[in-house]
Amino acid sequence: MPGMFRKLIASGVAAKLVQEARKPQNQAKIKEMVAKLGEQNKKRGGGAGRGRGAVR
Repeated sequence: MPGMFRKLIASGVAAKLVQEARKPQNQAKIKEMVAKLGEQNKKRGGGAGRGRGAVR
């Protein structure tokens, strides 16, 4: 029963996020945040070289 309740809440939260993401003012905020993350990633040298170590 607790798992079902958790899934119900998660789906409600996801639905609310989708509703909010459709609003134009929130789309602008999301674009700005994605651009910021892209800049930070470039400064750190990207994501290459991370992971589980050498491939054998």
